[in-house]
Amino acid sequence: MDLGLEHKRVLITAGAAGIGRAVAERFAAEGAKVLVCDVDPEAIQSIQPSTGMVAVAADVSIPESVTKLFAEIESRLGGLDILVNNAGISGPSKPVEAVSDEEWRSTLGVNLDGAFYCARSAVPLIKAAGGGTVINMSSTSGLLPYSLRSPYCAAKYAVIGLSDVMAMELGPHNINVNAICPGAVDTRRLERVQLMAAQSRGVSVEQIKEAELKMYSMRRLVSVEEIASMILYLCSPHGRIISGQSIAIDGQTIATEY
Repeated sequence: MDLGLEHKRVLITAGAAGIGRAVAERFAAEGAKVLVCDVDPEAIQSIQPSTGMVAVAADVSIPESVTKLFAEIESRLGGLDILVNNAGISGPSKPVEAVSDEEWRSTLGVNLDGAFYCARSAVPLIKAAGGGTVINMSSTSGLLPYSLRSPYCAAKYAVIGLSDVMAMELGPHNINVNAICPGAVDTRRLERVQLMAAQSRGVSVEQIKEAELKMYSMRRLVSVEEIASMILYLCSPHGRIISGQSIAIDGQTIATEY
């Protein structure tokens, strides 16, 4: 299937590793012009010029950093057609009364504020391009409550609300907006979350992993490639009529407690 993404100008936040890297590589393979940002210097350096992608340092939770990021976009890409708001952090796994101010603010700062700051800067460019797509990364934690995950769930629920409002506002400008809601994705970040969960509950990581698979009817983790496939489809002409949706890619979550 020809996805019609050649020469499209794409920004992927936190795009130098994990889900973002998989999405970036897929866009580049389709002939898109891809710029990724990240806070990890090693991940940024791993993006070689031969990949056809450009990588820059940016912390999307800081407005001034986002302003500099978009100056790079205009300089290097000359505009923007697609924004993939992928940046996010896991936050703590602990009871609500044990969450510190710093943990609360940092979790919402990256997951929610960062999506807003980037969207605010991206929308005028996408409008100027005649339309395009915004993808906001939520989670099944934005659809269902998970114990010990209050900052993360609060942020991801809010990302869905932000996406719904943006879809209403931007539809008349030929811009579709959707929230992607991954389940347990097979990445290093999931391993860190599983370790925190094991420590919070006083059990082994292996027990957490075994219990977690039973939370999904398909009994397996989601691959980064499966997330990338959905995002590219929604950004292509084939999926551009789909807007204002919160799309779970999770193998059907049937429980939220271990």
